[in-house]
Amino acid sequence: MARRPKRPEHDNHERWMVSYADFITLLFAFFVVMYGISSVNEGKYKVFGAAINKAFGTKSSETEGGSMRLTEEEIYFKSLIDRRDARLAEIQRKQNERMQNLVKSLDQAMAQFVKSGQMNVSQSGRGVELEINASALFNEGEADIQPGAKKTLADAAKVLADNEFAIEVEGHTDNLPINTAKFPSNWELSSARASSVVRLFIEQGIDAKRLKAVGSADNRPVQSNDTAEGRARNRRVTITVLNPEPVAESAAELQ
Repeated sequence: MARRPKRPEHDNHERWMVSYADFITLLFAFFVVMYGISSVNEGKYKVFGAAINKAFGTKSSETEGGSMRLTEEEIYFKSLIDRRDARLAEIQRKQNERMQNLVKSLDQAMAQFVKSGQMNVSQSGRGVELEINASALFNEGEADIQPGAKKTLADAAKVLADNEFAIEVEGHTDNLPINTAKFPSNWELSSARASSVVRLFIEQGIDAKRLKAVGSADNRPVQSNDTAEGRARNRRVTITVLNPEPVAESAAELQ
């Protein structure tokens, strides 16, 4: 039998339209997504802007007749911020009152050192600082607390044990070198003196987690070491009752 002749194949010149249609579809989807991302919820944007302006103390540029135009959402959010600020201010006021009462209590507990001019109690940005002349606590070149000073420090420890504030004890020396078998340098002497005070505080019931001993040697003088009076002033122990950390409130607490 004779074979049927094969039909000649023709090139399909319209196949490109399939790829083109796919490309257009993807491009359309891309622009839809980009438009969705770029659209802004105007109401939420205004609330966010009002919060930022309030936090940084700036004023909104939207005014009407010289007065602020606030939406209900902005007014509500502003009331939350005002309530939070009022709570924080009250907490800060109570903390300051506690620190001031602590100064008075320490003045009374350590009246022996205060009256003799061997100690100064002050309040700074870090907290309440007691600066005690080393001669009131230690013999020259030694780190053992004198028996007469132990009772005064114990009275101070009873006051400090009644709160939860962190306490930093720092030892200082003058610039005259020391080189003994026990203390090869002023670093060891200043650290040992700070540690002696910390150890006494722990024995008197203060939680060890609240305490830190620091030795600074002669690196933080308060007067010149060129005179005997200046060197005597620089030989000291400072006890700092640190201010509590700033109160942080989460967004949930503002509701």
